[in-house]
Amino acid sequence: MPATNPSKTTLWTGRILTGLAVAFLLMDAVIKVLQLPAAVQATLALGFPAGAVLGIGLLELACIVLYVTPRTAVLGAILLTGYLGGAIASQMRIGAPVFSHILFPTYIAALFWVGLYLRDDRLRILLPIRARA
Repeated sequence: MPATNPSKTTLWTGRILTGLAVAFLLMDAVIKVLQLPAAVQATLALGFPAGAVLGIGLLELACIVLYVTPRTAVLGAILLTGYLGGAIASQMRIGAPVFSHILFPTYIAALFWVGLYLRDDRLRILLPIRARA
C-alpha cells in the first residue's frame, strides 16, 4: 500500500497529543523512580509494597522510550496500553472513583493511540479509517 501523506495540521495534532500523553506519564515515571513520598503512598494505597515503586517507574520509563522512538513506537504504544490496563485494574480493585481514577488511564491511552495514528504512516496504512461519503 502506498504511504499516506498527512497534512501538516494532522501531523502536528498527532505530535501535540503524543507530547501531552508523554509529558504526563514521564512526570509520573520520574516521581516513581525518585521514590517521592506521594508515589510511595499511592502505591501502598493500591496494595503494592513500597519496594515496587522503583520497578514500576523504570518499567514505565522503558515503555515511554519505546513509544517515542519512531521504529518502536507501535510496540511502545502496545506496552503502554498494557501498563495502563494494569493501572485500571489496580484502581478497580480498591473501588476508586470511576471518572477520576479508573477511566483516566483510558484517556491517556487514547491520547497515545490517536497521537500515534495521526503521526505514523505505518499505523494509518494498517488501520485505514475513511470518512463516509
